[in-house]
Amino acid sequence: MYRKGRSIMKHLLTIAGSDSSGGAGIQADLKTFAAHGTFGMSVITAVTAQNTTGVTRIQNIDAEVVAAQIDAVFSDIHVDAVKVGMVSITPIIETIAKKMKAYVPSYLVVDPVMVATSGAYLLEETARRTLLEKLLPLASVITPNMMEGEVLSGMTIRSKDDMEKAAHAILDACGAAVLLKGGHLAQTADDYLLEKDGRGTWLLGRHIDNSNTHGTGCSLSSALASELALGHTLPEAAQLAKDYVALGIEHGLPVGHGHGPIHHFVSLYEKAGIGK
Repeated sequence: MYRKGRSIMKHLLTIAGSDSSGGAGIQADLKTFAAHGTFGMSVITAVTAQNTTGVTRIQNIDAEVVAAQIDAVFSDIHVDAVKVGMVSITPIIETIAKKMKAYVPSYLVVDPVMVATSGAYLLEETARRTLLEKLLPLASVITPNMMEGEVLSGMTIRSKDDMEKAAHAILDACGAAVLLKGGHLAQTADDYLLEKDGRGTWLLGRHIDNSNTHGTGCSLSSALASELALGHTLPEAAQLAKDYVALGIEHGLPVGHGHGPIHHFVSLYEKAGIGK
C-alpha cells in the first residue's frame, strides 16, 4: 500500500476513551481500522479501569492535552476521517468541536456515548447540551443506540415507528445524518439510517445468540468511518459496517468473566487459517 515512499493507505483518527480490557474504546477503534486496511491514529480523552464486567474508574484527560494530541496528528499526517467516541465533560467536547472546525475533516462520525448499558447517564446535563449544540452539528453522521436516541430526541423509543420519528427529531435538532441502532428492539436488530436530505433507509438485522458483544457501538462507528474514507456512500458504508459488526458478534470471543469482546479480525483469521 505504498507509492514512491508514501502511504496510499487511508488514515483514520479516533478521539475516544481507553478501555484497559481491550474490547471497546480506543482499542476497539484501532482494531477496527486495521481490519479495514486503514492506518489508525488516536487521541485519548479518558483512561478507564475497565474489564468485561464493568467500569470501576474513569480519569478524564485535561482538555489542553486533548487539544495537543489533535494538533500533533493533524499538523503532520493527512486525516481521511475522524471518529469521536467517549467525551464525558464539557471542556473536552468544546475543545474537540473547536479543533474539528479548524481542521474540517472530510468525514466526522460521532458515537454519542451518553448512556451506559446499565442505563446510567455518563454525561451531565450541561455536557449533553454542549454535545448536542456544538459537536453533533459538525458531524457527517452520528450513531446513537436507542437509549441515546431517547436522550437526544426527548422521545420514548419502543418500536421501529418510534425510531423513525426519533431520528427525524434528532436530525432537526443537530442537522447531522443519523444511524439509529436498533439492537434493543424486541424482535429484530434493525437500524434506521436518516440522511441529511431526509432519505430514510432500514438496515435489516437479526439478534445473534452470543453474549460476547463488548465494544459493538465503538466498532460500528469506527467501521462506518473506515468505509466512508474508503469511498463508499453513506448507505453503503452503514450496511458494510453493520455486516462487519454482526460477523464480529457471531464469532464473539469468550474473554473474561462478563461480556467478552466481538472478534474484530475474524475474516482475516479465516483467510489465514488461524483458529481452525
